[in-house]
Amino acid sequence: MPSITKLAEEYVLEHPSIKDCLKSGLVNYSSLSRQIASDLGLSPKKSFDAILIACRRLRRKLKKEDAFEKRIIKILKESKIEIKNKVIAVVLEKDIFFGSLLDLEKEIRKKNEVFRIIEGVSAITIISTEEFLDMIKKYFKNKIILENKNLAEITIRSPKEMETTPGAYAYMCSLFGENNINIVETLSCWTDTIFLVDEKDAGKVIGLMRF
Repeated sequence: MPSITKLAEEYVLEHPSIKDCLKSGLVNYSSLSRQIASDLGLSPKKSFDAILIACRRLRRKLKKEDAFEKRIIKILKESKIEIKNKVIAVVLEKDIFFGSLLDLEKEIRKKNEVFRIIEGVSAITIISTEEFLDMIKKYFKNKIILENKNLAEITIRSPKEMETTPGAYAYMCSLFGENNINIVETLSCWTDTIFLVDEKDAGKVIGLMRF
């Protein structure tokens, strides 16, 4: 069984609001320790001191993250954002005829439109624009698992430091999640980070990325 210290740290890290308050020094350690003991089903008398010490140590660790956070914000301030609306993400079964996929790509690229592929273990996702949905259905009508429509593609073009800064991608995902923005798909290529979100959330994303 994990130690009380390990359990306490995992509890805090699994609760982003508590983690943020702890890092900012806005937590009453005694109250937090009692809450952790209660939620984990531990005896307050036997575990209180160990949990209290674990929380204090974790705060010191979290404070060290501030340096990375400042680097991340600096990178995002220097990033450029591009938005494309009327985007779709169509999920296909994996056992498709790849020749059809190449033909589809040629047709879409002739018109200089978005064409991206995400290949997973059991499925393939095609990302393009709404005008090509009928064409995708024509090629793969019996292989479509899911159609996601009314999406916006958010492309964040960052400085090259993005690639070597720990936590930058996680920071953006957390920022979206904390503001109730669902990420439908995501992918990256070197310093470009691409998110697919509902079109209704595109304006909110722009506001969040204005550092």
